[in-house]
Amino acid sequence: MPLNDERPASTSDAEKQDVESSSERSDSVTSASSRESFTSDGSSCTPSSSPPKTFTLDEVMESARDLSSLRLAHEIAVNHDFHVEPESLPEGSLTKLVRDTLHKAFWDILASELTDDPPEYGQAIRLLAEIREIVLSFLNPGANRMRTQIMEVLDMDLIRQQADNNAVDIQGLASYIISTMGKLCCPIRDEEIKKLSQNSDNMVTMFREIFRLLDLMKTDVINYEVDTLRLLLQRHGVECEREMFQSVLDKTPSALNHTTLWLKSALEELTNNIREEQTHSQGKGQLVPGPFQALNIAFLHILTWDNDKSPLPETLMNDEARLQKIQQQLQQIQAVNEVLLIIFSTVGWTVQGLPLLSHRLKRVTSVLLDGMHSPDFNQEEALEGVSAQICSELNKSLTERSYPPLPPALQATLTGQILSITQKDNPIRTLVEDRVQQYFMALICDPKPQSKLEQVPVGLAAIKPELALLGARFISLVNYNKTVYGPTYGGILRKLMFSSSPPPANPPQDTAQDSVTSK
Repeated sequence: MPLNDERPASTSDAEKQDVESSSERSDSVTSASSRESFTSDGSSCTPSSSPPKTFTLDEVMESARDLSSLRLAHEIAVNHDFHVEPESLPEGSLTKLVRDTLHKAFWDILASELTDDPPEYGQAIRLLAEIREIVLSFLNPGANRMRTQIMEVLDMDLIRQQADNNAVDIQGLASYIISTMGKLCCPIRDEEIKKLSQNSDNMVTMFREIFRLLDLMKTDVINYEVDTLRLLLQRHGVECEREMFQSVLDKTPSALNHTTLWLKSALEELTNNIREEQTHSQGKGQLVPGPFQALNIAFLHILTWDNDKSPLPETLMNDEARLQKIQQQLQQIQAVNEVLLIIFSTVGWTVQGLPLLSHRLKRVTSVLLDGMHSPDFNQEEALEGVSAQICSELNKSLTERSYPPLPPALQATLTGQILSITQKDNPIRTLVEDRVQQYFMALICDPKPQSKLEQVPVGLAAIKPELALLGARFISLVNYNKTVYGPTYGGILRKLMFSSSPPPANPPQDTAQDSVTSK
């Protein structure tokens, strides 16, 4: 809530920059703190080994509420754009129709009462009482002077006595309410308050607008409190999320099953890689899988995670939508890069020294492949469209430079190679996917990943800006997650690495996600 002499600030670019810079400052120390949390005692954040117990419905509901609180706190902390919108019912919906009908009936009754001779004030007094309670709810506990003034001016007993004697000043009371709202509202509402105070001819319209603005002010106050809470969560969010998750874990010991299987799969992959290296190595030393390496591989798997095969780890569920969006955008730019590499390798001479043409081809490809993650997206048809548009652009450029267009055979070859990226074993596709994995692994492993964002592997220069943007978003989520759940991951990995009894079998996910899935 705003202070007594303070109005809720409107959302501005400067404020967003302040919040984002605060986030960046916290990100700069994330890698160190995540390493520290990972090596700390995770005993309190790991599932209990005691026999399973039966939970009551109340306990299950309480656990669900804890999860909801954790999800909301996490969303406020990491999503700078999170805010509450005023309620808006869909046009034509039954709910909106019923609400509008009831509201119209209410305002018609008010208009009828106020135009009676003498006027009736029953509805108006009920409105004033409701307005008073809403305005009082905007005040801080310490705003005693304003609270006292509002209670004196909007004294319902006195107003009823005045109404009985036909001496109530509805116009004056409405003006006082508007003036008080102007002191409490955020700056973005000043213009509407000004207009409302200048248009006081129709009392029904004025009361209707007062209620509309009060609804907006309720939303403004909530968003002001969200912004305030976000600053607190950015300072204390790690401890807050750990405590909330531990509360869920205490009530639901199985809340880390998917996380355990996720880490187990990464540890098995790391162990197999080490065995292969030792098989081909001439050295006598024996390599041992480390927990940090296993965790880094686990996070790399998230980029190609298939939610249809298995759910995300519980510790990443709060970021599911963000991670899925990164996956989808990465899938698209990989396909764009594959198409561009085919162009450069097949007809590179047509675009050599022409950066504007290369950029146009990239833009055309991106537009035609937009939405490729959608289930009803016809990828083969889209790639045929990409091929046709690219051939058209190349021929147009060649003609403008007085060169003959591409021969039909060469156009057919180019089209065939572009369509072939739907195949999993396509060499261009495999190359791009491997290089992208190398790029993200370098970011995950580096204690200062910001310095590596622009260092893309050879062959990915065409998508460097997009890759750097996705890399920054992904590594920010990863490092924050490591900081919060480091003790949890450490405890699970210790049990997996040193437990005498093997963990339950888990079919590992295919770590190679299709850039373009065959149909």
